[in-house]
Amino acid sequence: MNSPVTRTAPGKIILLGEHAVVYGRPAIAVPVHQVQATATVDPAAPGSGLIVSAVDLDRVMRLNEAPGDDPLASIARLTLAHLGAAPPDATLTIHSSIPIASGLGSGAAVSTAIVRALAAYLSHELSPATVSRMVYEVEKLHHGTPSGVDNTVISFGRPVYFVRGQSPQTFGVGAPLHLWIGDTGVASPTRVAVGNVRQGWQKDAARYERLFDQVGELVEQARGDIEAGRDAAMLGIMMDRNHDLLCQMGVSSPELERLVAAARAAGALGAKLSGAGRGGNMIALTRLEDGTRVAEALRQGGAVQVIGTVVPVS
Repeated sequence: MNSPVTRTAPGKIILLGEHAVVYGRPAIAVPVHQVQATATVDPAAPGSGLIVSAVDLDRVMRLNEAPGDDPLASIARLTLAHLGAAPPDATLTIHSSIPIASGLGSGAAVSTAIVRALAAYLSHELSPATVSRMVYEVEKLHHGTPSGVDNTVISFGRPVYFVRGQSPQTFGVGAPLHLWIGDTGVASPTRVAVGNVRQGWQKDAARYERLFDQVGELVEQARGDIEAGRDAAMLGIMMDRNHDLLCQMGVSSPELERLVAAARAAGALGAKLSGAGRGGNMIALTRLEDGTRVAEALRQGGAVQVIGTVVPVS
């Protein structure tokens, strides 16, 4: 009988480039290890098959009875098919501290943890690139036309420069980035926001292409600054500009605007929505000494949760 196995996967935030990345421009995303998805596989009685237990959703199902479009069942089936393995007699238990539908990559993190746990339970270790490819297939169930950012940065667990259709590039960080994530508490389904931007693009492609180009230019400059460890104030300015461009795409919200304004007023170097928008999370870049003040301003501004994270030198 196999021994129990546990694997984890971090959340993620997009620093720059959301939405434009769907249209071939680059994006930069970083993992957030302060929140995690956890998958544990425990042996079960012979003949029981694979039982999937999603603790946070209060759901228990047998894999062989689960609907074909269920994301948890889908990633389990993909993993087993890739390994050429039958469902083991085991219980797969999933837990996540990553807020759902808030731009932190909860779906991709859960899928990543499941792939890693099932593979390890069956005595396999898969490369980050292989995990990412499988998770992307399930991301389509969550988001319709996902960019591929979430599965990439979460599977690799490092800062990633990403262009859709190209191999992701992990890259180094020259000086620590101190970030604060403010959760509006408003669910933000990626599929809806991405679909709305696509509708706008279909109506006025020239305008949206200009916006996407400007976002792409910001991302290119930001990557060089981050790698070189240049003054974070410049990155903050680029984050502010990226937020303005996202507002022009129509993906901000009153709740996001309130938190962005609160962070800037409290001394953040820059602040912007992160992810699909229309709710979900925003991020603020601060100097180390200003972080506590900015975090408190976000709470006072209505954030239901504030998460501090540091992207370390690498």
